[in-house]
Amino acid sequence: MQGPHARTPRHSVSRDFELRSGEKQQVETAPIAIKFENVSKSYSDRTFLAGGLKNYALNGFSATKYRKSHLVLSNISFEIRRGTTVAFVGRNGVGKSTLLGLIAGIMRPDSGEITVDGRVSSLLELGAGFHPDLSGRENIELYGVVLGFSRSEVRRRVDSIIAFSELAEHIETPIRFYSSGMLARLGFAVVSQLDPEILLVDEVLAVGDFAFQAKCNDVIRQFRASGGTIVLVSHAAHNIIELCDEAFLIENHGIAASGDPREVMKRYEDRG
Repeated sequence: MQGPHARTPRHSVSRDFELRSGEKQQVETAPIAIKFENVSKSYSDRTFLAGGLKNYALNGFSATKYRKSHLVLSNISFEIRRGTTVAFVGRNGVGKSTLLGLIAGIMRPDSGEITVDGRVSSLLELGAGFHPDLSGRENIELYGVVLGFSRSEVRRRVDSIIAFSELAEHIETPIRFYSSGMLARLGFAVVSQLDPEILLVDEVLAVGDFAFQAKCNDVIRQFRASGGTIVLVSHAAHNIIELCDEAFLIENHGIAASGDPREVMKRYEDRG
């Protein structure tokens, strides 16, 4: 039996664990950046239109009785603290991208309350906010404005945005000729160089070559180190485990598990 002054052997507690424990304490006292309280979201399946215009003309407004509601998220509640990197995982179609859309404010919940404290920039869909007939340079300005930045802010950063994207030789070309990887580069370059407070990323890290993915990961690490908040959707377990402080598993319209990314990913993978 150990005496009252006995100490835990130093070799039983790693330096990495000590650092993570300190970081966890800081996270637990950090202000809340994103909060969902009993949020639900559904979509309408307007199946009454399947009968064509003739059906609608004959039945009038009674045709709306065939409208079906498809529940996506049901009474979801969680908090994300400022300065953390959080992942949402789950099978395709469970509502991960819908959840990011709600955080970004491009969707409204059916019920519940969403609080977001901070300027949000999002990469929710490749090319979202881009105009195919405009050049890469023109789309940089357009995309920056869509994300909520002023034209003057974007113009001050345009050179660094182009340099990050590595698309200088194509920057005056209409983006209709860009590949999906080039669109990913351009979109991520705009977001990464405009200093958002909250960054939403939906599978963008899976696009592009290995070098560009590594570059994106470096930006995320730097953004984390500067105190930024990141919400990530990805199927790449290594990205989630390496980059994230916490993960949420979405199943059956709700949160089935949350906590340490390794444990959440194991539960997700075990369910096939």
